[in-house]
Amino acid sequence: MKDIVNILIVDDEPDVVEILRYNLVKENYNVFKAYNGIEALDMAIDKLPDLIIMDIRMPGLTGIETCRKMRLIDSLKNTPILFLTADSDEYTTMNAFEAGASHFITKPIRPAILLEMINELIKQKH
Repeated sequence: MKDIVNILIVDDEPDVVEILRYNLVKENYNVFKAYNGIEALDMAIDKLPDLIIMDIRMPGLTGIETCRKMRLIDSLKNTPILFLTADSDEYTTMNAFEAGASHFITKPIRPAILLEMINELIKQKH
């Protein structure tokens, strides 16, 4: 496994992005941030992160639409995508996985569980 693990956080709520960034940097992850789907696509293509953590509900391109677009890009099609959402209904969950989600976690986020999920997805990738 390479030494530096790059993670892209995508959420339209700056507070959520900062809480996630704080917890990930504390665990020695290198973090990039985007606040909408368009920024996320550009950042992912530019940085080629090892993992993407993305909210589902965002203005403009939703997380699900962004995920679908990412899965069409060769350099991103196998990048693990962990969805964060306040929605836990079956329809949203099914749509997330159909779009290419690797995993799904509901808000509010519990940092210990999130970190465990991140470590597992990164292990699977490498």
